[in-house]
Order: sequence, then C-alpha cells, then structure tokens
Amino acid sequence: MKRKTLTIGSRGSELALWQARWVESRLRTLHPGLEVRIDVIKTKGDKILDSPLSKIGDKGLFTREIEETLLAGRIDAAVHSLKDLPTELPPGLVIGAVCEREDVRDVFIPHPDNLVRTLAQQALGAQIATGSLRRKCQLLAFRSDLMVIEIRGNLNTRMKKLAESDWAGMILARAGVMRLGWESQIGETLSPEVILPAVGQGALGIEIRSGDTATTQFLTPLIHQPTAEATGAERALLRRLEGGCQVPIGTYGRIMAGAAGASELHLDAMVGSLDGKHVIRGKIHGRPEDAERLGTSLGETLLSGGADRILREIRAMTPQNEPA
Repeated sequence: MKRKTLTIGSRGSELALWQARWVESRLRTLHPGLEVRIDVIKTKGDKILDSPLSKIGDKGLFTREIEETLLAGRIDAAVHSLKDLPTELPPGLVIGAVCEREDVRDVFIPHPDNLVRTLAQQALGAQIATGSLRRKCQLLAFRSDLMVIEIRGNLNTRMKKLAESDWAGMILARAGVMRLGWESQIGETLSPEVILPAVGQGALGIEIRSGDTATTQFLTPLIHQPTAEATGAERALLRRLEGGCQVPIGTYGRIMAGAAGASELHLDAMVGSLDGKHVIRGKIHGRPEDAERLGTSLGETLLSGGADRILREIRAMTPQNEPA
C-alpha cells in the first residue's frame, strides 16, 4: 500500500522553514492526499553563534543532527540549502532531489542609514560584514582598502546586527533575501565577476535514505535537471579541492545554449588567499551529462595553476576539524 505520510526535517531558522514549507507545499500539490509534516531539528551550526564558521569546522555543521535523525528513520527527507550539504554524504544517505535554483548571486545590503547603495562607491576603509571566507577574499581582491567584519547568525539576526552597527553594509546570498521578501533592502546585486557564489548557492537539496523508493517517487517531480547538472559540476569541483567553509572557493555552473544550439555546461571557479592578494581563476565548458568530469577537471586545473599552494598555506594556519 502506498505510504500516505512524509516527514521533512529542517533547521528552525525563518529561511530554513521557508524552504521546508515550499517543499511541503509542492508535495501536497503534486500528491493530493499525501500528509506532509515538518520536524524542526537544531544543528551544531545553529547552537554555536559566537565563533566564525572557519574556526569551528564545517563538515556537517548545519546537517549532521538532521542526517542522524534521517538515518534513524524519524524523518523521511531533509531539506537543506545545497551549499550547506557536504560533498561526501554519510553511508546510507543520498540526494533525492535538487530543486530549481534561485538567483545564484550575492547582494550588498547597505546599512539603513547608508545612502550609498553600491559596493564600489563605499568610502575608503568602509566596514563590510560577512561570515564567509569566500566573500572576504573576493571583497579584498575587489577593494583591498575594505575592512571586513566577521558576522554569524541567521538572516534575521544579521539584519538586526547590521541595523545596530556602524558598518557600511554586509554581503548576503540574494536567494535567501528574496525568499524572505527583503528585496527592498538590497543596494546592489553583485556580478559573479566581482564575487563568485558558493557551491550550490541558491539551490535546495533534499536528502533521503538510499533505497527509500516511496520517498524517491514523491520527490522525483521536484528534480530540476539543469540545476542538478550545474550544481553537480560545482560539487565535483569542491570535492576535488577538498574545500569548505575554511577555504575561499567560489564557483558558478550554469546550462547555456552552445554555438550549435546544443546545451552546454559552463563552469567558472576561483580559489584565493585569505587576504585576497592571490586569486587563481579558471573556467571550463562541455556537455551537461559530463558535469562531474568537468568539475573534477577544473579542480585539477586550479590546483596545477597555484591553488594547491594556497590551499596548503590556509590549511597549515587552520586548526583541524573534528572528524566528520
């Protein structure tokens, strides 16, 4: 008999719940009669808010407790921001669906009293907040005079901290800002030429138990193949570089029409030093069905072009993570 209930695991932030409820709504529409409920689970990343991500480790920081609940059978699926999901999943778990991607770009959110809306026009030495080494590196590569401020917390917390600060502004992912209806707060949407996004940014990944055919069938209509291919290349790149929150890595995969009209996967990527003084960039394109090979190949190109030295230096300065 076909199962009539499905339990989704989610973090408890407003954005995480927006994402889980979006999946819940789509499942109810696609499968009339299916009962869907959401179980809120607190992760390590939600509990430790007074340390930068780069200092507390990043393997499963926002996913481990949810994955343990999934493996225990207390939930049927876990909705994640794909950029939070490690490239190596625990045994017994797989990605059941990658949903259509939102805008991948980052945005500059100026302080409410700051009338200068663009990043390039901020005053010399302006203070810009971010919790991401990827953004910090690219901000300093774009403008070495900027003072980058560490910030943690969910989007609501960050907005509150910005309003109470004397910072010029902060950098966030456009997808999250748009999902929470805060478009009016955006001063500028930043081109990937200025800041390349994080791996999987703007996409939702739904994790399930391997072999769970019932949940797989429910989720199959949510799969967006172009997004799955583009993010698959990004995740293959990250896997080859063995990177994460502790390493400034940016990448942007997208499906485009080629010269002959056939679809092509284009992938750009960068690896940079923490101070933004050394940035290694590369790009590749090919068939979407070769996504994993393209990501791995671009990772090899970056490593041979100097990224290996940058990564070694960063890891030598960074305390070792706890085992995943």
